[in-house]
Amino acid sequence: MTPLLFEVLSRSAGETRDAGRRLAVHLSPGALVLLSGPLGAGKTELVRGLAEGLGAGAEEVASPTFALVHEYGPPQAPPILVHADLYRLLGTSSGSVAAVEDLGLAEARERGSVVVVEWPEGLGRDRDAVEVEILLEEEEARRIVVRRAR
Repeated sequence: MTPLLFEVLSRSAGETRDAGRRLAVHLSPGALVLLSGPLGAGKTELVRGLAEGLGAGAEEVASPTFALVHEYGPPQAPPILVHADLYRLLGTSSGSVAAVEDLGLAEARERGSVVVVEWPEGLGRDRDAVEVEILLEEEEARRIVVRRAR
């Protein structure tokens, strides 16, 4: 079983954002975060908190579903945070791992960016990753489980 970093029960968008800020403390430059949860679970809100915790502008954070990848951080510098959504690449029968490689996520990690990947199920396991799972609970609550992949 992978080591648990923390687990929280979130009952609001603000609490989900708090979990993202808490996650930032556990990450170093070049970290990979594999983020899973159903549609509407609060993945983007968690990434907003993570952006805040890393020093990037949370107000800019949007779901990358259609753009595939968003980068956040100061202009004219490597991004602090790279946020990718692989649903369209790996969540469909026409998707491929080769298309994911073309996104430059490995290169972003090499530059020191924290990389967050939504819908990572089609990727191979990365033993250095942090896995975040958002589970829907009763009455709009979400259980956020954060583990080291090792």
